[in-house]
Amino acid sequence: MKVIVCGAGGMLATDVSAIFSQRGHQVTNLRSEDLDITKLEAVRAKLKALQPDLVFNAAAYTNVDECESKPDLAYQVNCLGIRNLAIIANELNAALVHISTDYVFGGQGNKPYREYDPVNPRSVYGKSKLDGELMVRQHCRRHYIVRTAWLFGYYGNNFVRTMLRLAKEQEYLRVVNDQRGSPTYTRDLAKAIADLVDKPTYGTYHLTNSGNCTWYTYTQEIMELAGMNNVKVEPITTQQLSRPAERPSYSVLDNYVWRLDGHQALRPYREALLDYLEEEGLSRRGD
Repeated sequence: MKVIVCGAGGMLATDVSAIFSQRGHQVTNLRSEDLDITKLEAVRAKLKALQPDLVFNAAAYTNVDECESKPDLAYQVNCLGIRNLAIIANELNAALVHISTDYVFGGQGNKPYREYDPVNPRSVYGKSKLDGELMVRQHCRRHYIVRTAWLFGYYGNNFVRTMLRLAKEQEYLRVVNDQRGSPTYTRDLAKAIADLVDKPTYGTYHLTNSGNCTWYTYTQEIMELAGMNNVKVEPITTQQLSRPAERPSYSVLDNYVWRLDGHQALRPYREALLDYLEEEGLSRRGD
C-alpha cells in the first residue's frame, strides 16, 4: 500500500511512518515545506503525482492559546487545509486518516466521552478541529477520524519532557489539578492506527491509552517513575494559570467503537510512560 504522511516530522507522524514502513508499506513523508495543505491545487498536484492508497494527516495548527489570537490561521490550517486533503483523497479513491482532538468536547461532564456524544468545543482550536472533522465527513467517503489526547512521544517536545526540564530548573512545580484526561503514547497510538486501517471500518474513533489523571497527578507519576521524588509538585487551578484559551476540565475519551469492533484496549498510560522514560534513559523500572 502507498501511504502519504502529511505533517511529517512530528511525534505522532514519525511513529506512524515507522510502523507503516515496518509493515511493508511504501511511505512518503511530507513536511509542511513539502506540501502546504492550505493550497488546493498544490495538494491536487502532489497527491495525483504520488497516487496514494492512504493519506495520513497529522498536519495541524496546534498552539491552543495562539489560536485565540490567530483564528483565521487556525481555520485555514485545521479546517480548510483538511477540506483540501479530503477532496483530493476522495478524487483518488484513497482512504484518509485524520487526527482530531478531545478539545471538540466541552469538558463539563464526569464520564468518558463516546464517539457520538454531543460536541461543544470551548476554544478556537477546538472549534477549528471540529469543523475539520466536518470537512472530512462531507468530502471523503473513505475516512477514519481519530480523536486522541495528551500525546507524548520520543520525536518532539511534550509535557513529560517539559516537566522533567522544569524540575531541574525550579525548586517546585505548580501544575493544574482540575483538568482530567488520558495521556497517550504516540507509539501505541501509531500501532492502533495501523491496525485500524487493516480493514475498511471507516468512521470516527477515540484512541487513547487506558486510564486517566489530572496534569498534577500525571506530573507526580512522571517524577516518581523518573526517580525525582525530591521534586515538590503543587496543585493549582486552571483559573490560577490564566491562559488565553479555555481548556476542557474533563476530556477523558471512551474508546467505545474501537472496543465494539473487537480491538484490545490500549495499555494503561502508566506502563507506556515507563517505556517512554526508559527510552529516554530516565526510568526506574522495577521500583
